[in-house]
Amino acid sequence: MALQRSFGLFILAAPLALHAAPPKISEFTLNNGLKVLVQEDHRAPVAVSQVWYKVGASYEHDGITGVSHMLEHMMFKGTKKHPPGEFSRIISANGGSENAFTGQDYTAYFQTLEQSRLPVSFELEADRMRNLRLLPDEFTKEQQVVLEERRMRTEDEPHAKLDEHFDALAYSNSPYKNPVIGWPDDVSHLTVDDLSAWYRQWYAPNNATLVVVGDVDPENVRKLAQKYFGPLKPSTLPAPKPRGEVEQLGIRRITVKLPAKLPFLTMGYKTPVLKGAAEAWEPYALEVLAGVLDGGSSARLESRLVRGQQIAASIGAGYDLNSRLPALFSVRGTPAQGKSVEDLEKAILAEIRQLQDQPAAADELERVKAQVLASKVYERDSIFYQAMQLGMTETVGLGWKTVGEYVDKINSVTPEQVQKVAKKYLVEDRLSIGHLDPLPIPEGQTAPEDRAPQGGQHVR
Repeated sequence: MALQRSFGLFILAAPLALHAAPPKISEFTLNNGLKVLVQEDHRAPVAVSQVWYKVGASYEHDGITGVSHMLEHMMFKGTKKHPPGEFSRIISANGGSENAFTGQDYTAYFQTLEQSRLPVSFELEADRMRNLRLLPDEFTKEQQVVLEERRMRTEDEPHAKLDEHFDALAYSNSPYKNPVIGWPDDVSHLTVDDLSAWYRQWYAPNNATLVVVGDVDPENVRKLAQKYFGPLKPSTLPAPKPRGEVEQLGIRRITVKLPAKLPFLTMGYKTPVLKGAAEAWEPYALEVLAGVLDGGSSARLESRLVRGQQIAASIGAGYDLNSRLPALFSVRGTPAQGKSVEDLEKAILAEIRQLQDQPAAADELERVKAQVLASKVYERDSIFYQAMQLGMTETVGLGWKTVGEYVDKINSVTPEQVQKVAKKYLVEDRLSIGHLDPLPIPEGQTAPEDRAPQGGQHVR
């Protein structure tokens, strides 16, 4: 499997480089502050339209956690012009699909349609940007839907439950300590007034970015945006508070006991991200470091701890350099049969020490860079994903041009830089560790790991 995958990547690397030139993106801003990004892709007569708001769970304060996600649900519940359910019915009648998602740093709404139906999307989104009706009856019903979503996706899922408690431990005061869906008591006590205030504060053209990718003409998109979004009035927006995380002063640990079949380990080191990084190259070096550890079957964690030492049944590493605030470099895994989470933890720390003591080999970095190039080219197959990258980087304050810089920045990372960030950031005083201690599955119940995937239709 490992050979097959690596082989495929290297075969693709040379010819794909010819197609890796950045696509042309048009940018303009309406008088009311709405930024519009347009990327042409004429391979099929379709277009995706996404509206990104600069507000998400990390903007919330104690007592109203989950309000951004709850409002996202209510955005489908009608305006004076379009009653509840009408938005989705119109999109469906025009052969399109639509949905929304909430994250820590943003809330976004999207439609995919045949390109000539773009005005349908614009008319509906512009209408609900300023004219949402928050009806008490609809709110009461949707509140129960969200609580049920939380039960299915968090309360009944041991890994998700561990993650929630782990984040609350790892962060002292960063808003990333709160779950996007909100704490149960907060969600239960949200009111229509809470949502109304949140909507009035953040849903405005000068707090949004409209992204269109597909078989479109930028000038035509500009005219349509002006027609539908141009008349909307801007708001006076409050500057988000910095809410910088306090310095961690030692290793942190938590054990979560839940009914589950297998133990599980999660580890997270506090690291910088592109936004606000003191050294601009460091986040890219951390990204390559994650690839050295977990870049497929030939990466260190898989080849050494799963197949070699057979300490892990599964393992992975992750890092998101595009967060709005400093985030965690994570390593997570399930110990192999007969091994404990303590055994796995020791083995992971030994791998990290090796990265700190010796630079990664040149062929390891070449593998990571080839994977990055291949994945960037594959991403071009999805107009939705291309739009997401533009919207996300713009919304977190990095700017969409960051997307085009990614491959060159990764290619410029050296083995010595990977070693430097490993020594600087993957240290005990930045580390939090969580163990899932499995309790017996109650008689007559199915183990959480054996249940069919469930949950809402919202992307995270």
